[in-house]
Amino acid sequence: MSQYKIEAGTGQHIGDRKEQQDRAALFAAPHAPGYMMAVVADGMGGKSGGALAAEQVVRTAKLLFDDFYPTSDVKKLLEHIVNEAHTVIKLSGVSAEKEPHSTFVALVITPNKEAIWAYAGDSRLYRFSGPNFAERTKDHSYVERLVDEGKITAEEAKTHRMSNILVNVLGSSTTPPYITYGQRSELKVGDSFLICSDGLWHYFTDAELSAAVAANSPRQASELLIRKARERAEGHGDNCTFAIVKLVEPPEEVKNYVVQKMRRAV
Repeated sequence: MSQYKIEAGTGQHIGDRKEQQDRAALFAAPHAPGYMMAVVADGMGGKSGGALAAEQVVRTAKLLFDDFYPTSDVKKLLEHIVNEAHTVIKLSGVSAEKEPHSTFVALVITPNKEAIWAYAGDSRLYRFSGPNFAERTKDHSYVERLVDEGKITAEEAKTHRMSNILVNVLGSSTTPPYITYGQRSELKVGDSFLICSDGLWHYFTDAELSAAVAANSPRQASELLIRKARERAEGHGDNCTFAIVKLVEPPEEVKNYVVQKMRRAV
């Protein structure tokens, strides 16, 4: 049984775009107590195509998580979400003016002190240990490949003229999406996660994100990050969307209940 409380929240701003094409959501599993999911999708496409694609990702995630049970496999659940959403988005693109696409990043926290995540595209997951940056996902983008090959630096990638080119998305009519997974066991109080679209991470260093999440509640961190992202965008910001999940000390009465239950078990 986990000995922490989960605090979570989402943040979103339209930026300087005409339409909000990102989506974010937090879900509990009706049939799997102690499991929770956070998901972010960054939609792309003409007219309302991107918004519909991102909405389909979130809708599919909720639908399949509603049917999730403790005996189910989390990675297979995440794979199912990606494949199902990809199929529906691809079919909807037949009548769209432009081919709708979406990124995907999702995090599942289990009652067994475990975090499992998956992503496709350049929406990211950050993991923090207390105030310290621990790791982040690697974008499925053209410039990330250039960084890996040593042709440009990570800072140069942010302003590269092809920084918006993705090599992996949901909804492509030519290539099915591939999924990259991550996992962390033995979660503890002080661990936290941030999943976000590029409209947020583009404006911050890893250390800045870590400090903002560690020092604030999810709501306070959301307000701070959106405000700073808007300032740094200088009137040219993209949709900014994210979810924050923090593991904090449980109330004293909950800790006492867990101790008593363990003593009775002994």
